[in-house]
Amino acid sequence: MLRDYDPKQIQLAVNTIKGLSIDAVEKAASGHPGTPMGLADIAFELFARYMRHDPRDPAWIGRDRFVLSCGHASMLLYSMLHLSGYDLPLAEIENFRQWGSKTPGHPEHGLTAGVETTTGPLGQGVGNAVGLALGLKLKTARFGEPFAASRVYCLASDGDLMEGVSGEASSIAGHLGLDNLIVIYDDNHISIEGDTALAYSEDACKRYEAYGWFVQWLDDGHDHAKIRAAIDKAIAHQATKAQPCFIRARTHIGNGAPHKHDTKEAHGEPLGKDEVAATKKLMGFDAEKSFVVPAEVYALFRERAAELAKDHETWNAGYEAWRKANGALAAQLDAFEKRAVPANLYDELLKALPEKEDATRNLSNALEQVVARLVPSLIGGSADLAPSTKTIIKDAPSIGPGKFAGRNMHFGIREHGMGAVCNGLALTGGIIPFGSTFLIFSDYMRPSVRLSAILEQQCLWIYTHDSIFLGEDGPTHQSIEQLWALRLIPHLYVCLLYTSDAADDLTRV
Repeated sequence: MLRDYDPKQIQLAVNTIKGLSIDAVEKAASGHPGTPMGLADIAFELFARYMRHDPRDPAWIGRDRFVLSCGHASMLLYSMLHLSGYDLPLAEIENFRQWGSKTPGHPEHGLTAGVETTTGPLGQGVGNAVGLALGLKLKTARFGEPFAASRVYCLASDGDLMEGVSGEASSIAGHLGLDNLIVIYDDNHISIEGDTALAYSEDACKRYEAYGWFVQWLDDGHDHAKIRAAIDKAIAHQATKAQPCFIRARTHIGNGAPHKHDTKEAHGEPLGKDEVAATKKLMGFDAEKSFVVPAEVYALFRERAAELAKDHETWNAGYEAWRKANGALAAQLDAFEKRAVPANLYDELLKALPEKEDATRNLSNALEQVVARLVPSLIGGSADLAPSTKTIIKDAPSIGPGKFAGRNMHFGIREHGMGAVCNGLALTGGIIPFGSTFLIFSDYMRPSVRLSAILEQQCLWIYTHDSIFLGEDGPTHQSIEQLWALRLIPHLYVCLLYTSDAADDLTRV
């Protein structure tokens, strides 16, 4: 049962979220105050009522995941993490966007406790959320109860939906029927240049219906009863039908700012001293004070944290019972979570290496079967090119709608979406994802590859058909600069495999 709050408590908490966001942006003289103000109501409902998480243990494997795909609204997430009790003190909020802080302009995984992924370029967070939801499905199919109740919540903006990578990933999610994923679209009608009508007029609900999602229209994203009704309906729907859920929420950017409400000026610049003072006055706050959190708000979130801690303890008890009843499976889970690799893997690969000279993709496929046998964490696929890239794991079923015990993922002809989903798979924990295609198409997925390097995730990108002698397909398929472009990406290890056949593939990344 959801916790109940007094409406005055809710409004005070929402105003506090807004206040922290506008104060941080104002002090930094840089940032995006409007979107946190517009999403404060929805964020409160997610963190204070729905999400299963434990601020004391951000890595709890049974938690729900929250993805802020519109990373420019980072102060929304930082405010929620601080209030919820994560290791993000108020001093870090005050140090927003400053060198060395834990509150950079866009959230960064591994830097700030509670940040599930690095969402910089728009659209990537939606793709990561799809990967996280898919990863939880894969783990549920293998281990059951510990992951069965976990859900992924994602907040997305107009920009996220405009970027093509979100469409590719959303199409995958709809096809697979990921009923543990809820995306809430912040339909505030404003982008940097002005009203989104300048460049965006499609019906997002119809688009997501076509993807195979369950879709809702929330006409007031600031009405808490309506927000809860939409989320409740999404969860209830997913209990009976395998579909991801898309909620289009009409919100107002800069909500509560008397002169910059619904304006592009609220998007990417501070409100300004006078507007901040006027906004605080309307919220009932002291205009002369900054970074104020009323004791009642801290108390509200402490009580919520205590409830979440009890939920975590209940989960732990069930988890321990599961481990005792499933000793062998529990040991497999431990190895899976550690991405365990046998110490003698290299020797085993040498034994399996065919003596006959062959194309590198054929040799790679032979070795892949050994790795797959010894490393259960290895799961992946290709952008509709497995017969050519030779990346099918033999004797393993395909992943498909309602079929998540397999190891061969069919991403379709969606290189960029494949990259973003693989990053989400890696962030789920335990999974070593791989994605394969021709080297020339690394250009289509380069932003996702770059983010996997920034995230320092164990993603494997397998590229074949990279010889300049691939002349029969014409210049569009002749990779010239791609290898060197990949080598420029920090933290991306580039490994080349050679054969004597100059016309065959040379590179494996």
